[in-house]
Amino acid sequence: MNQAISYIQQFTDYLQYEKQYSSHTLSSYLRDLKQFQDWLKKNELGSNIGTESLLDADNLHIRNWVATQHRQGLGSHTLQRKLSSLRSFYNFLIRKRLLKNNPALDIRAPKAAKKLPDTLDTDALTQLLNIPADSILAIRDRAIMELFYSSGLRLSELVNLNLDSIDLTEKSLRAIGKGNKERLLPVGRKAVEAINLWLAKRTEMAKLEEIALFVSKRGTRISTRSIQQRLNYWRKKQGLEQEIHPHKLRHSFASHILESSGDLRAVQELLGHADISTTQIYTHLDFQHLANVYDKAHPRARKKSSKVDKK
Repeated sequence: MNQAISYIQQFTDYLQYEKQYSSHTLSSYLRDLKQFQDWLKKNELGSNIGTESLLDADNLHIRNWVATQHRQGLGSHTLQRKLSSLRSFYNFLIRKRLLKNNPALDIRAPKAAKKLPDTLDTDALTQLLNIPADSILAIRDRAIMELFYSSGLRLSELVNLNLDSIDLTEKSLRAIGKGNKERLLPVGRKAVEAINLWLAKRTEMAKLEEIALFVSKRGTRISTRSIQQRLNYWRKKQGLEQEIHPHKLRHSFASHILESSGDLRAVQELLGHADISTTQIYTHLDFQHLANVYDKAHPRARKKSSKVDKK
């Protein structure tokens, strides 16, 4: 039997019987090893080496293989798994004293691109929040959504608001964020109006001793799950195709404030981010907006008209 195939079989037995890996994990490891082996035979070490190429690979071969896979569209998480397969195999060979060093040890997959926060534009928000005050639940739900968008609250922060957390005269509220840190936030005019309407109706739903600002039909503090369900309900009722969740309203708040002001530090304070690097992702959204404006407005950026000029 070819030596390399024998080592792979021993490695498989080790994973299955000693490490007790699942059949799915075993298949993934073997598939990764075979893909790397096939690539080596085709691209790097030459077909004359045959299946022994997997044992002869060095650090540069692995780096080139990862780079090739990345250019072909494989994501960071997939590449990390493939590298984990190689590292495990070479560690096994080292334990067997067949290798001295692991050629995959110090190689890392390219970092995954940061996913930009999903936001709603102002038209979509207007459509969502244009809820008629024809029921107590509609009044409550609009107040909740207006406050999310007005002040950029996290879901947990909004749920934990009490009656004394908000000062409608001063148009401000105190939110308890991560790490039990309190921050003072402004409340916009539309949110103030919506909350005033809700407070006029709140006693019809809330139990006498309940101090929560927002309550459920049971009269007690509303749950995070209930708010998520109500947002989804209104998304459908208001005819929006986009998924709506509390964090999307928070992202929209941050993006629109930054787009208008350009003040990253202020947005950091409003969101309650301990590190400004967390807030900086919104600068990418702002740049996307500017790029779209540029593409539409700049004479040398606009796409040519599809109409053919008649001579």
